[in-house]
Amino acid sequence: MGFRAYPKEFLSSDRHFISVPTRFLLHLLPKINQDANSCRRAVRNEKDLESLNVPPKYRKMNTFWKYYSGEKVAPILTVFIGGNHEASNYLWELYYGGWVAPRIYFLGFSGVIKFGNIRIAGLSGIYKRHHYHLGHCEEFPYNEQDIRSIYHIREYDVQKLMEIQEPVDIFLSHDWPLGITDYGNLAGLLRRKPFLESEIKAGTLGSQPAAVLMSKLKPSYWFSAHLHCKFSALVKHGENGPFTKFLALDKCLPGKSFLQVVEVESEAGPYDLQFDEEWLAITKKFNSIFPRCRIGRSFSEAKPDIEECRKYVGDKLQTRDKNPFDFVQTAPPHNPSQPVSINSSAGHYKNPQTEALLDLLGLEYCLDTPTESANKTQTPGEPNDSDDSAVASDEEG
Repeated sequence: MGFRAYPKEFLSSDRHFISVPTRFLLHLLPKINQDANSCRRAVRNEKDLESLNVPPKYRKMNTFWKYYSGEKVAPILTVFIGGNHEASNYLWELYYGGWVAPRIYFLGFSGVIKFGNIRIAGLSGIYKRHHYHLGHCEEFPYNEQDIRSIYHIREYDVQKLMEIQEPVDIFLSHDWPLGITDYGNLAGLLRRKPFLESEIKAGTLGSQPAAVLMSKLKPSYWFSAHLHCKFSALVKHGENGPFTKFLALDKCLPGKSFLQVVEVESEAGPYDLQFDEEWLAITKKFNSIFPRCRIGRSFSEAKPDIEECRKYVGDKLQTRDKNPFDFVQTAPPHNPSQPVSINSSAGHYKNPQTEALLDLLGLEYCLDTPTESANKTQTPGEPNDSDDSAVASDEEG
């Protein structure tokens, strides 16, 4: 799930965003289906395909590697979150967010960034109840369980977003907030997707954590994907409260409703991405209990005080600009004439962007091997996930 930010020179306005349920949308409409849909996963080389949870027939290089290598450059700044079919090894390198390629920015497993004065928050992955309270216990190289669980939303990442106090303009999630179908044209949705009815009636279609976040943060806009159909809704928060405009779009394919321009009020430039001070303070506070284990620690153990963290971040950002750290290649990009061996051991890297951010915040790097040896043991009673939910043929979701 991602969106494109269009500046004044491109759309003759200084208040436009475009929302799409995929990563890369080229501005030339005849090319959309040819290139945008084929480079939608951040796969750098053949080794990354091992961390992509899709059937073997969908494990193809496609064209993202051209943006990663610099052969192509995204014509428009792009911000995205992860879904349930990703090169998870690469996104894990950028757990806190960062550039996956020039002009293509990943918000992280959860994150907040600013584009001008527009505040954009997001939550990657999809909700699975039996993994929600666990820590980030997956270990590279991923086994059959880990490759299906690494993109499942964790309470730790949601709790960080729940700490946000300042207004959020745009929120991105892959799966829909639970209950969002009550606020739109449900009959029209079921005419197009009748197989969703059973989950809607059972109250299981969507993400409970996303619904809680929408109620707490009350963003002006909420964009989602995952269910492969267009659906809009208008949520009113309380009797006299603000509204959230919800929009989900279809896959980027011929005949699908995958594109919509949304106008968002903003100040006049400069139009670039900047770190969000409140989010960096939250990151600093909660990193002390980062759950790189199966069972996480109590949130009450997070230290230091948020105001102390906010002061620390403010002081640090006075010594440098607020722009994210520069893109750096880690894995070698795909070379059609000399493919990377899929049996090679390389596939997990320490990303310099992540290391620089942690250094800025005075934090320890904690994305390496989990701390518990039992991480690969499936909890009794956990189902084996297909992540299909009620979506037919979700390998491109």
